[in-house]
Amino acid sequence: MKLIDEQYTRRPIFGILKMTQWLRVQGHHVNHKRVGRLMKLMGIEAIYPKPRLSQRNTEHKIYPYLLRDLEIERADQVWTSDITYIRLRQGFIYLVAIMDWYSRYVLSWSVSNTMDVSFCIEALQEAFRTGQPEIFNSDQGSQYTSQDFTKILLDREIKISMDGKGRCFDKTFVSYYTS
Repeated sequence: MKLIDEQYTRRPIFGILKMTQWLRVQGHHVNHKRVGRLMKLMGIEAIYPKPRLSQRNTEHKIYPYLLRDLEIERADQVWTSDITYIRLRQGFIYLVAIMDWYSRYVLSWSVSNTMDVSFCIEALQEAFRTGQPEIFNSDQGSQYTSQDFTKILLDREIKISMDGKGRCFDKTFVSYYTS
């Protein structure tokens, strides 16, 4: 357990399988079940982005998807945004990007070590320095459905469009990289 604790402190991304492999390299004859029991007993688990990062808040309003069958013909017609994570040695940081759907130009981006709405608002305010869209499309993550975020768009009379959770950039990047 002492070795597991020391290695976990050095490499908190080590899960049960990597920890088992590391212990074997150190000369200990253990299997993944024993390592898993010990890690659970110690209350430690690998640090990685857990599923459902795009959890929506059920109290927030969800807007309809407005882009179905819409012909995107010019810049600033539709902007889109999404959040992803960047793996670092000691954990993760989150990256939000705002992009013009027509030109695929990244208008702004911001990073944060938390998934709160403030870094999304920061990126949105920065993007407004280049113009303003008619429609803003995002997924249904709690950052985009929050009143703080949607109020900024509604105050500027920007229509809000929302894809299903976690699907915002998928269609944009697929169409860009396959054309």
